[in-house]
Amino acid sequence: MRFGIHDWTLRRRVALLLALVTLILVGLAGTAAAVAAQNRNQIDAILNKTGPLRVQGQELLSALLEQETAVRGYAGSGDRGDLASYDDGLKQERERIASMRALLDGDRAIADELDRVEARAAQWRETVAVPVIAATNEGGPDAGQALVTDEARQQFDQVRGAADGLQREILAARERNAVEVRRSSNELAVLLVVAAAVVAIAGLALVLSLDRMVIRPLTDLATQVREVAEGDYQHRIAGSGPPEFVHLSDDVDAMRRKIAKDLDEVREARERIEWVNSQLQKQAEELTRSNRDLEQFAYVASHDLQEPLRKVASFCQLLQRRYAGQLDERADQYIAFAVDGAQRMQRLINDLLAFSRIGRLTTGFTEVDLNKVMGDVAGQTEAARQYADAELTWGELPVIRGEEPLLTNLLANLVSNSIKFRRPDVPPKVHVSARLVGDEWEISCQDNGIGIEPEFADKIFVIFQRLHAKDAYPGTGIGLAIVKKIAEYHGGHVWVDTGTEEGTAIRFTLPALPEDVEAAARETEATAQDGTPATGEPTGTDGQTADADAATAPGSAERTDVVSEGGRTGGMRETVG
Repeated sequence: MRFGIHDWTLRRRVALLLALVTLILVGLAGTAAAVAAQNRNQIDAILNKTGPLRVQGQELLSALLEQETAVRGYAGSGDRGDLASYDDGLKQERERIASMRALLDGDRAIADELDRVEARAAQWRETVAVPVIAATNEGGPDAGQALVTDEARQQFDQVRGAADGLQREILAARERNAVEVRRSSNELAVLLVVAAAVVAIAGLALVLSLDRMVIRPLTDLATQVREVAEGDYQHRIAGSGPPEFVHLSDDVDAMRRKIAKDLDEVREARERIEWVNSQLQKQAEELTRSNRDLEQFAYVASHDLQEPLRKVASFCQLLQRRYAGQLDERADQYIAFAVDGAQRMQRLINDLLAFSRIGRLTTGFTEVDLNKVMGDVAGQTEAARQYADAELTWGELPVIRGEEPLLTNLLANLVSNSIKFRRPDVPPKVHVSARLVGDEWEISCQDNGIGIEPEFADKIFVIFQRLHAKDAYPGTGIGLAIVKKIAEYHGGHVWVDTGTEEGTAIRFTLPALPEDVEAAARETEATAQDGTPATGEPTGTDGQTADADAATAPGSAERTDVVSEGGRTGGMRETVG
């Protein structure tokens, strides 16, 4: 199978364009580097060769002039001190010639001119300077002056001419280097312009290619997707451009087909749901009617049914009081059965009414102090505690949001159960405590009674479920079901802690107030930062006492307040005996 350029992927096309542009730019960069190196060498020649050569050529000429002046001065005065300048000039001449030869670096024209200057200077010293010095030494100034002729001056003019020729050659070399610098600079500028043009052309080509290969296919794909999104789910999405976009279009079209299929299934499900909703609406209407009937039944049970029950119980009790001992033993037993049955029926009806009204007849949630609630519970259970010689204590309890009558009922049921299910010959002890767990208060009711086997831990909260015969432990079997419903109505849950070593521990949770949660979080953070236990109120059991004005019956309860180390009031204790 043959593939053309149209079958190339977008990545391959872009890579080819970038490779071509990179190759051109690398070539231009290499050429520019070579030209820049040449330009740098030429600038170095101007700055480090022809410039110093020109300066040292001037110094060489000055050294030669100093020698000529010293010779003429010695010839005129005969003073040997004048020859010191001649010696200095000769020394300086040799140093400058040596220094200039080190800078020539193969420049033959300047080297020839330097050789000519050196030769002319040597010839002048040999034919003029040395004879004049010798004549002056032997015959005095007159002998020396006799040799300082026009011919001698012409010979030195030749030395001066050679030095001027050296300077001209140095200037010519400098001009040649300057021309080369300008040429290489122009070449660098041209290379930069070409590189910029290549980048601009490559950018334009890339923009045009992206428009043709990317933007147009994507725009077309987006248009088709919008048509599908507007509801035309049967519109087939076809792609164009590079293979990646064609594959993307195929994937989007596959997704369209799946969505269309799912929508068909959703329509079918919606039709089924609408049918189910209609049935549910009918059931809801039936439930509403049934609830009205139940409310009517509750009203009848609370009024109409209890009135004949009260009458039956009252007359049975009258029979029991008036004819007790006058009839035979069996008749007394029958009457006792009738009285007991009527009373149990009354209690059962009252408990069922209380259970059905939880959450239906509401007064609204308010902030409830459970310490005050425990005071009310202590008053309600006073008679039972007196009879059983029971002890009721509680630690610091929180303030939560709820309905106070329902919470009083909950705690009263737990305390009553703890007193009821006591061990023979063991005075009952009941303790209520609380601790903060996360954003909930966990409240516990612990006793020292007969306990509950783990396999029955969930069964006891089911309505009418009893673990013992009613002769052994009286009751309707609804109390803990009421506890469970009240706890769940307040957003918590209730359970039996099967890990206690003695008695029974029933725990339930209630949502904590936000300020309690924030205070606990700050206390935990302070403890973590300081590494020491935080001060303040404990988050747990046995903290501050309940309200000192909690209701207790006069003469039947004793309250003991204990001051803790932190200066706060300790636990409250209700004892009966």
